[in-house]
Amino acid sequence: MKKYKLLSLLFGSVLLFGCASEEINRDNMTAEELYNQAHDYLTETRYKKAAETFEKVELEYPYSRWATDAKIMGAYAYYKNESYDDAIMALDRFIRFHPGNKNVAYAYYLKAICYYDQISDVNREQGETRRALEAFNQLVARFPDSKYAADARQKMILARDNLAGKEMEVGRYYLERKNYLSALNRFSVVVNNYSKTGYIEEALYRQVEIYTILGLSNEAASAYKVLSYNYPKGNWTAKAAGIVKGKK
Repeated sequence: MKKYKLLSLLFGSVLLFGCASEEINRDNMTAEELYNQAHDYLTETRYKKAAETFEKVELEYPYSRWATDAKIMGAYAYYKNESYDDAIMALDRFIRFHPGNKNVAYAYYLKAICYYDQISDVNREQGETRRALEAFNQLVARFPDSKYAADARQKMILARDNLAGKEMEVGRYYLERKNYLSALNRFSVVVNNYSKTGYIEEALYRQVEIYTILGLSNEAASAYKVLSYNYPKGNWTAKAAGIVKGKK
């Protein structure tokens, strides 16, 4: 029997059992031998093979001491292989069947990372960004003091910034085409939902701009008041002042 040892995974999160690397026939292997073989594939960066072998542990020895760890290790192997859908499915299964496991917080975190690593720039659809933000929210809500919470909160800031950027991009598109109400709706989403992102100053300015175009002077003045109070020396505030004063 191989002697197992401890090894830390992504962000020092999950405890593994490892062994020396060698190719062996996986037929008629014990649960421990299969698990160790899967670990060998993992350390050799043969991630797809590792995931398949971890799954074999689950399937052939579902009640063994190795089966539970094999579930999350298989998910990690899928993640490393960039097979994100397979990883997420495996993590959902782990969370559902092992809600009290010591590694469940890590499972929530890795699920969020699977979405986060697929985030594209603001010029593309932001479905993965929204799913990442939701998954990080679940992690922080359930495990606020876990070792993953701080990193999750930081990544949530970046995700919100990405979502705000997308709203701004669409808002500018509508504004250029003089579709003022659609543009205003997008900028208002940023003001109301993403006020702590780097786009808030421009969003407030755009409100001033559009309200003025639409002849809604009171609304323009209110938006300018918020902008000038929070960013008295900002460039967008200076531009908005020119609009507001020009209408007086």
